Amino acid sequence: MDEAKHPYTGIKLDQQAVRVLAHPMRSRILGQLRIDGPLTATDLAAILSTNTGATSYHLRALESVGLVTDTGEGMGKRRLWRASSDYHSWRNSDFIDDDDTRAAMGWLQHDYVRQFTNRAEQWLDVAEAWPAAWVDVFGLNDSFLRVTPEQAAALKDDIDSLLERYRTLGDGDARAIRVHLHTFVGPVDLQPPEEAG
Repeated sequence: MDEAKHPYTGIKLDQQAVRVLAHPMRSRILGQLRIDGPLTATDLAAILSTNTGATSYHLRALESVGLVTDTGEGMGKRRLWRASSDYHSWRNSDFIDDDDTRAAMGWLQHDYVRQFTNRAEQWLDVAEAWPAAWVDVFGLNDSFLRVTPEQAAALKDDIDSLLERYRTLGDGDARAIRVHLHTFVGPVDLQPPEEAG
């Protein structure tokens, strides 16, 4: 995808989209399209070690909720698919009264953690073959902060702004590569705090 001509876009998941996306193959298909798309169902089947019938079925399901789009550039049955957006988001509180969607969202979030762990381990397996300049900047980092919910929201906004500034900074530089940055914010103490009265 030509990122210089493509604005960075997102979609907010509704109940139906969460339920459709909460499937191992659909989650992987959408992720693969965001990394390497556009792709055909046949391309995806080869990458994901499945069959074209399965990828075609799941692509149609993802299309039904607006997560993927037929580019119209394919030939015959070799339709080219792309992700409809660069990312998706949600608010957990939007699903507080919907047990089925909450269960689907729980599965989806656990799946994203599994995918992150897999990608991190793949990097660790090949890191020694990379130039030191890259090895020295890639990897893990953690920090401890003390914040209120409002301050945590402001922190997220600041991080999002910083990422937006760097999103296309390397465009046109032959040394630049695509990198995948993950963030996870969670409490140190897993016991919920008492609400201040």
